[in-house]
Amino acid sequence: MSTDFKKMIEIVLQEKPEINAEMVKDLIEEKKKTIGAGYLTDQGALFLVAADLGISFENAPKMNSGIKDLYVGAKEIGVTGRVMNIYPTRKFVKKETQEEIKNRTITIYDNDSAVKIKLWDLITDFPEERGLKPGDLVKITRGYVKASLSGRPLVNLGSSSSIDIIDGSNSDIQDINSVTISVDEIEQPRENAVIAGRISSNPRISEFTNGRGERSKLLQLQISNQDQSRTIRVVIWNIDELRLPKVIEIGAQLKLIGVRVKEGNPQYGNSDFEIHGDEGTAMEFSGNQLELEAMPLRIISVGRKTSKGTISCLAVDRLRKYFILNIDSNLLTSEIRQNSTVECIPSRIFGNSIILSAEDSYIRMIDDDSSFPLATMLESKIKDINSTQDPILTEAIVLQTPNETEVNTKSTEVVPLAATMIGDDTGEIRLVGWREQSSEVRKLNVGDRVKIAGATVNSRIGSKQELTLRQYSSVINIS
Repeated sequence: MSTDFKKMIEIVLQEKPEINAEMVKDLIEEKKKTIGAGYLTDQGALFLVAADLGISFENAPKMNSGIKDLYVGAKEIGVTGRVMNIYPTRKFVKKETQEEIKNRTITIYDNDSAVKIKLWDLITDFPEERGLKPGDLVKITRGYVKASLSGRPLVNLGSSSSIDIIDGSNSDIQDINSVTISVDEIEQPRENAVIAGRISSNPRISEFTNGRGERSKLLQLQISNQDQSRTIRVVIWNIDELRLPKVIEIGAQLKLIGVRVKEGNPQYGNSDFEIHGDEGTAMEFSGNQLELEAMPLRIISVGRKTSKGTISCLAVDRLRKYFILNIDSNLLTSEIRQNSTVECIPSRIFGNSIILSAEDSYIRMIDDDSSFPLATMLESKIKDINSTQDPILTEAIVLQTPNETEVNTKSTEVVPLAATMIGDDTGEIRLVGWREQSSEVRKLNVGDRVKIAGATVNSRIGSKQELTLRQYSSVINIS
């Protein structure tokens, strides 16, 4: 126990004679537990305990050591660490003066802990001016420490503070590669993690309303270990699409820098851990980035137009590889149909998902090309349908009047569901439509002969396989 720490204990006992040293020790442990393991030393926790008790250490020693030794209230601090996250600049206007203020946050780490650094004033532009990147070693001087919203130390750098990139080749602080863990090494929740894995699902971008009430976007995907025996869900919140490559291939290696590992939500995955990042998370994709080129495709199924003005289609290339097209309807100058042959230049390709936006892509009909398979060539008999990730095409007869119901999801959403039984000369299988796709099932009548294009196989626990309609699915009545 340091002399300074002992002196601080003595000050607390003098100011609060109704408590004893053992009680102070208990308060320190409780504070460390509340803030979170790895964020406070005993001395740092004592500063927070003293603040709760209304005690001030006016002559507290200045901090010039490791990140773990930082405490709320410390001034003129100096600390060295490697960069983990770099967040975008935020701007706001002071109500009193209408002055525009900007700031941004970076996260640095050493071998014991990590801390967020808030840059103010002219220092805000430091990352761009100096080309700051994850792994760089930086030295902070004359910073001051305040409490973040979570109560953890937050270092602020103002006009009198400084931040410098220094040579990290001889530093004992581990570099990014040294702190990187694999999917197999994820064993417990943790923050400020660097994780590497192989992309094993189509990346998907969707919208949500963030904590500031603004519409924002999130990226969802899955990463796996090398033999794909373990898969982890990844969510990157407040994603900037411009940071993503135009083409992301399934199987590519991905390193996520500055993420949080948390307990998995069984609603969205397999109850394993989940990886969550945000706009400060850096993503490094391995291999050469592919260029977007014109793609000729055969349309196999055309879904309904959505409320967002997009049309989802299922297509196939000459090698019978399936693609899901999400097309801005403004790009279509003529009606797109099953077995149409098209050529497109995508905005993005995420796995087998192709995004065609009105701003930077095109799609046009081209002359029929017999080198592409027709939809009929891809059809399966019901007995041959098995667990596969490929969409299913089949011709069958409706055997039952569709059953309609509403289902409460785990997120308390109430959604429509319609189901029926279809069959051919080899067997029978249940056909299910959720949400908008439920209307495709409801319109069917017993005895109708139909072609189902683009359904997926779903095997529920304890139940037989069933076909589920997707946004790109179509049900064509041929009777």
